[in-house]
Amino acid sequence: MRLLLLGVRGSTAAPGADYVRYGGHTSCVAVVPDGADGPSLVLDAGTGLRSLTDRLDGAPFRGGILLTHLHWDHVMGLPFFHAGDRDDAEVALHLPAQDGASARDLLAGLMSPPGFPIAPEGLRGRWGFHALEPGTHDMEGIRVAAAEISHKGGRTFGYRLEDASGTMAYLPDHAPAAGVSADTRALLHGVDVVLHDAQFRERERAVADHYGHSTVRDAVDVAVEAEAGRLVLVHHSPMRTDDDLDAILDEVPGSPLPLDVAREGDVLDVRRR
Repeated sequence: MRLLLLGVRGSTAAPGADYVRYGGHTSCVAVVPDGADGPSLVLDAGTGLRSLTDRLDGAPFRGGILLTHLHWDHVMGLPFFHAGDRDDAEVALHLPAQDGASARDLLAGLMSPPGFPIAPEGLRGRWGFHALEPGTHDMEGIRVAAAEISHKGGRTFGYRLEDASGTMAYLPDHAPAAGVSADTRALLHGVDVVLHDAQFRERERAVADHYGHSTVRDAVDVAVEAEAGRLVLVHHSPMRTDDDLDAILDEVPGSPLPLDVAREGDVLDVRRR
């Protein structure tokens, strides 16, 4: 399994000269299953989703998009994803079920007039909208486990993906200080790679708790407890410049596990330990 990091920012995009090396696009990870030529599953649809079109070399996207939740920074790329918005595209969009509403209606709360020119059904191609419940699901040849995790402002899922090559977990918005459930612990346990929210530094603890996010130290503690093989810090603050991110690992001197700071454009290999 390979992970293409297309967007690693949180809250809002961060353009400009101070954000070139780590990138300014918001949350999006394209997943290439073991043995496949290209991505068939996408985690979140932030502004980074736009760049997936260029990686498909003119082909339409045919696969699944899996949203962790419905905050703007995780969905803003959907109507600007040209490889998915064409007559020959086939897209299954999955999002956390909530409030008894259909997936289409939940998405339309963000994407419909007068807030946006089109509603979800205005996307071209064959789109299916699916409200997902916690549990295990088969998507595009990958076993996907979904669990509800702590985050502020609407139901939020973390995901565990597994194929023949290995396992990864994706929790870009997570507030461990609000409690880590048994289901969340099971989701994370023993994964080869975990991409985890690290938007705040420890000195910003009050803000992290208020907005339902993790500090860098939180992310490390979660990964160590889970006995994860490798931790990749994601969902960088839009105020964190490249130079700031160069220094972010000062938060955890002598990290107890392999630790990386995600950069837009990185390709991560997920291999079973």
